[in-house]
Amino acid sequence: MITIKNSIEINASAEKVFNQLIENISNGESYRLWHPEHVDIRWIKGEPIREGSILHAEEYLDGNLHRLKFRITKIVANRLIAYRALFPLSIIATGNFFRIVSTGENQCIFFSEGHIRFPLWLFNKVHKSHAGKLIASEKHMKEEGENIKKAVEE
Repeated sequence: MITIKNSIEINASAEKVFNQLIENISNGESYRLWHPEHVDIRWIKGEPIREGSILHAEEYLDGNLHRLKFRITKIVANRLIAYRALFPLSIIATGNFFRIVSTGENQCIFFSEGHIRFPLWLFNKVHKSHAGKLIASEKHMKEEGENIKKAVEE
């Protein structure tokens, strides 16, 4: 299994970081402001940011536009948003999450993580057209974390 992950220390409360994350995924405008590769996000089933709700996201990775659908699988206020890709991406991607761990008053660590079902050698063989996708995904996660840090520390 492949795990793509990133973490960043943030000088803000877990609640403030969680609220920023919620804002970032609430609507297209906030989503685009979060990262320059983000194109659009729409909630297509259920209430926004609720367990079981489904969202459609469009973003660039490695220069390729990806249209993705995700189901929110778990939300724990100020701590966690877990989500899973829907078919056909669910064949490869087993789950993703954003997690926030408080490390003190106005201090926390923001984690993002994604899991791919296949070992790296098989992923690279199956996805030759996206050879840089894993590197681009790690870079994208890192920049999302940096952008949340910047937004809440200003």
